[in-house]
Amino acid sequence: MTQTPSQTSDEILTRLMSLHPKVIDLTLERVHRLLAALGHPERALPPVIHIAGTNGKGSTQAMIRAGLEAQGKRVHAYTSPHLARFHERIRLAGTLISEPALTALLDECYAQNGGAPITFFEITTCAAFLAFARTPADYTLLEVGLGGRLDATNVIDRPAATIITPVSIDHQQFLGETLPEIAGEKAGIIKRGVPCIVGPQAPEGLAVIEARAERLGAPLFVHGQHWTAFEERGRLIYQDENGLMDLPLPNLPGPHQIENAGAAIAALRVLGAGAGAEAAVSRAGWPARMQRLRRGPLAESAPGVELWLDGGHNPAGGAAVAATLARMPARPTHLICGMINTKDVLGYLRPLAAQAASLTAVTIPEEPNAVAAETIAGDAHAAGFAAVGMAASVQDALKVIAAQDPQARVLICGSLYLAGRVLRDNG
Repeated sequence: MTQTPSQTSDEILTRLMSLHPKVIDLTLERVHRLLAALGHPERALPPVIHIAGTNGKGSTQAMIRAGLEAQGKRVHAYTSPHLARFHERIRLAGTLISEPALTALLDECYAQNGGAPITFFEITTCAAFLAFARTPADYTLLEVGLGGRLDATNVIDRPAATIITPVSIDHQQFLGETLPEIAGEKAGIIKRGVPCIVGPQAPEGLAVIEARAERLGAPLFVHGQHWTAFEERGRLIYQDENGLMDLPLPNLPGPHQIENAGAAIAALRVLGAGAGAEAAVSRAGWPARMQRLRRGPLAESAPGVELWLDGGHNPAGGAAVAATLARMPARPTHLICGMINTKDVLGYLRPLAAQAASLTAVTIPEEPNAVAAETIAGDAHAAGFAAVGMAASVQDALKVIAAQDPQARVLICGSLYLAGRVLRDNG
């Protein structure tokens, strides 16, 4: 189909959503077909670092990118989902893809697909590969969308390295009900002879990862065996067989970022780019991961409030946020929470109850899979929150909290979809 000047990327993206009846339908057949029609751009990418895992993928990727770019490397990066604009998913040699480039690529992929069934994530991943293949760079960072084995990104025969961040229970309807099953899907990115960096894992998950790596002769660099990272006296200490590094704490907040930083540093060392370790931990930025909101209409509507935003949405994410809150200076903390219905709401909320004075539930607007505020409120009571309320919007919830406690700490949390809306509304 020929692109007309009036078309925007949003209009083309809407058109792409109609090509398959399902949002998620895990297989690689459609991706291989379209990539072949496009001339196999996946075979022309700069060296690939492929990242899977349940939590920490985006933060780990951001740290690796910061470490590489500090050494003058040009780095492509692919992430999902986006928060405010689709363009966030495709970073070309350090810069978010432009609107003209994105519209041209999407329309080219739509035309080459010829109307055949393909999911939104599959065809947009092919567009990203096309962009990466046509723009010179030194490295390509690919974040898995869902799982690993059958994810649309898993078409790279020989990446430079793979990374598996902590694996926990999530997306059971697609990846399996048990931790070993889910770990098996994540381990599907391991390739023959390619080094794999492994973040902290439960023993039953690690056993699955180790078994696949052994079958494929892939060298493993496992947390607790080959490398470790921990906090000591306000510093990050990283150690592996090549020695010890004494570094600043990550600028991304939360104790879980120590382990993400460790995986990033291990990857940089494997790539021969360990000189970027300090920049990796001190320069990385990643929105909606315990992000402080200091400006914008929402923040300015409650000037005395310490306002935070986090997109974590599963039980492990809830535990990570709770651990972060526990280490913050004492201050009454109130949660504004919205979630989607594919998530374990009660499992997410349980670890947070001890860290918050209240929870206000909201229904994420214009999100068909949003959990009703009433349901979240019921689960918050069950999780043990001392005070639970509901509001029509984040703005309304913040107004009530600020009126009752003008110096409160407020955390908006529970979903990347909610986080994205907040970032758009807050400018």
